[in-house]
Amino acid sequence: MNQTSINQTAQNQARARVYRLLSDLFAKEIDHQRLTCLQSSEAQAFFDLLATDPELAPEVNTLQQVLAGLEDEPALLNLAADFCGLFLVGGKQSANPYASLYLTPKEDEEQPLLFGDQHQEMLALLKQSQLQVQSDFPEPADHIAVILAYVAQQATRLDDKDQLAFIAQYLDAWLPEFAMRVSDRDSDRFYQALARLTQTWVRQDCEGLSA
Repeated sequence: MNQTSINQTAQNQARARVYRLLSDLFAKEIDHQRLTCLQSSEAQAFFDLLATDPELAPEVNTLQQVLAGLEDEPALLNLAADFCGLFLVGGKQSANPYASLYLTPKEDEEQPLLFGDQHQEMLALLKQSQLQVQSDFPEPADHIAVILAYVAQQATRLDDKDQLAFIAQYLDAWLPEFAMRVSDRDSDRFYQALARLTQTWVRQDCEGLSA
């Protein structure tokens, strides 16, 4: 393996780690066990590394500040309530994390379409890659956490062109609207920072893959 291949592999492994982190934060609310991991020195060092990018720094710093302030049960419960209100409860005050709801024309805003084309396409892609949505995650396959996890899995497997085609279609195409909805509806700072961080990271990643 030549030096270029080694660098590309290391870079893709780092990209995969970012996508796994974002996926994990969107998959479920933060409990005590996950908070301990996120407050660990290793996790904080990774956040610090991300924050060296000026475009990512404001949102990364916000995530770190909120995580550092989760010192008691009420604070953790309030953050869990934010997660539930944004991503688990439907309605106009939520920010549904499903690609189909942003990429499929909606005839009735009161009854958005779940399990749309993107859900079926993601199921096929997961099956093709011998992957599946975990049984303890009862969400459609086009949930943002699933898509981010899939990108993490494929970061060291697919070439740049194929990765770019997937990310552009299944993430970059709807993240701006999603991030705006989260920002408009999040009563606190954590999830709006996470949504904006994800949008910026994906945009930058697409630019890097196309270079």
